[in-house]
Amino acid sequence: MAAHPVDDEPAFGKPKVELHVHLDGAIRIETIMDVAKRRGIPLPAATVSEMTQLCTLCEPSTLTNFLDKFNEFMHVIAGDREAIKRIAYEFVETKAKEGVVYVEVRYSPHFLANSNVEPIPWNHKEGDVTPDDVVNLVNQGLKEGEKDFKTKARSILCCIRHMPNWSMDVVELCKKYRNDGVVAIDLAGDESLNCKACEGHLKAYEEALRSGIHRTVHAGEVGPAPVVREAVEVLKAERIGHGYHTIEDPALYKQLLEQNMHFEICPISSRLTGACDPDFTKHPLIRFKEDKANFSLNTDDPMIFNSTLNRDYQIVKKYMGFTEEEFIQLNLNAAKSCFLPEKEKKDLLNQLYEAYGMVNNTSF
Repeated sequence: MAAHPVDDEPAFGKPKVELHVHLDGAIRIETIMDVAKRRGIPLPAATVSEMTQLCTLCEPSTLTNFLDKFNEFMHVIAGDREAIKRIAYEFVETKAKEGVVYVEVRYSPHFLANSNVEPIPWNHKEGDVTPDDVVNLVNQGLKEGEKDFKTKARSILCCIRHMPNWSMDVVELCKKYRNDGVVAIDLAGDESLNCKACEGHLKAYEEALRSGIHRTVHAGEVGPAPVVREAVEVLKAERIGHGYHTIEDPALYKQLLEQNMHFEICPISSRLTGACDPDFTKHPLIRFKEDKANFSLNTDDPMIFNSTLNRDYQIVKKYMGFTEEEFIQLNLNAAKSCFLPEKEKKDLLNQLYEAYGMVNNTSF
């Protein structure tokens, strides 16, 4: 089976909402090369196509191999104020071109910092860019992008599974910037390394709940159904990142369907990280669709998968029989499950109803 169909005609040409995409997995290769040149950082490749080959996964692999790809380029962007703001700005431009009217983009502030972070990532020497500075810079880039490209962008701050000592810092940043672009907290990283909530993550999520910070968790991507149960029952997640393996526990799956739990589905990603059977006609999303589950379609890390949101839509149309009506429904579900304040959520839904030629019905 070809990795992706040809990315030409849009599978769904109407406005879209995207809820699960990583900022550091959506950087332009040209930007990485540009910043490396400005900073005097040697790269292992001389051309965009060579660098693309190094940074991308084209065939089904593992989540661990996927995460290793970040080692090829994160050291170029991290700790550089201009680069951090730039990738946020360019991200909004890209999403606007893809027809996205509202996006929630996620990242770890600590992975882009080189000060007030222990250990300093990517073998960097100590600098002067703290995780707080990172959030501020990303917010600036997103705001300028929103103004220029008319796509609304908010961010989600990630805790990292193998770095529980960062998590309380993450929730404090969520609280500080909750009225300035940050809408939620997330837990990301390699489920195969660590499936139990460490005390650091648990405390951070308890504080998020107490403070009214929205919560999503990567769970059931490559990890088994109990990781999803833990995300919902222990971390009190309001949405599940991926969640494909939920269907292996029928009781849990039934419970989450009844709760109208939102699943952030990333079709191309799930094939290339080894999360799901590489045959798209056997994807758990087909079951979610049949059961009228609450889910969205998302790119996850489009640069690493050398992909676009349109390709994800093309895949589910071609291999899973998605119709225009189902695309409309899943985008309305995404809007209803987004982490915007209620007034802004209603405005977003009104915008979609109007674009889809539907009667205004903002009850959610």
